[in-house]
Amino acid sequence: MSTDTPTADGADTALAARIEALEQEIAALKAEASNDQKKMTIVATQGSFDMAYPPLILASTAAAFGWEVVVFHTFWGLDILHEKKSKNLKLSAVGNPSMPMPNALAALPGMDSMATRMMEKRIKENGTATIEELIDLSLETGVDLQACQMTIELMEYDEDDFYDGVTTGVGAATALNHMAESDVQLLV
Repeated sequence: MSTDTPTADGADTALAARIEALEQEIAALKAEASNDQKKMTIVATQGSFDMAYPPLILASTAAAFGWEVVVFHTFWGLDILHEKKSKNLKLSAVGNPSMPMPNALAALPGMDSMATRMMEKRIKENGTATIEELIDLSLETGVDLQACQMTIELMEYDEDDFYDGVTTGVGAATALNHMAESDVQLLV
């Protein structure tokens, strides 16, 4: 018998070795792909009605694309996560260049409430999600909604005041650490 012709056993062994090499290559590619997960950190500092939407919409959308998302809420932005206060956020009419009224008129008592009611009506008519719905969606899609511990103490809030699923007890150092690892960092 010639030594140039592979035997059946030799072919099986070569095939098994090739399959094993391919399986290892696939496992390595899968591990690399999971390490390529995009990360986003958003710092939410404003707690007005209109400023609650951008961080929640961006966060829930990024999470829907499989991104790891953290939204760090500090100072007035903390009111977005406060279960009671989030239901009473107001749209500020004063100093808003997109408001269809002059600042002198916008500064009159009750104008913020009127502007807020008008926007709430528009949101309902358009079928746009409410702030509470966006918070629920963000949490369901894995967004880590964080409440700044220093601000909780400063505002004398209780950790039980926040929506279920909100991460409390987070400091600036933790937020900075996530920002340093993120592909996208936003300040809202």
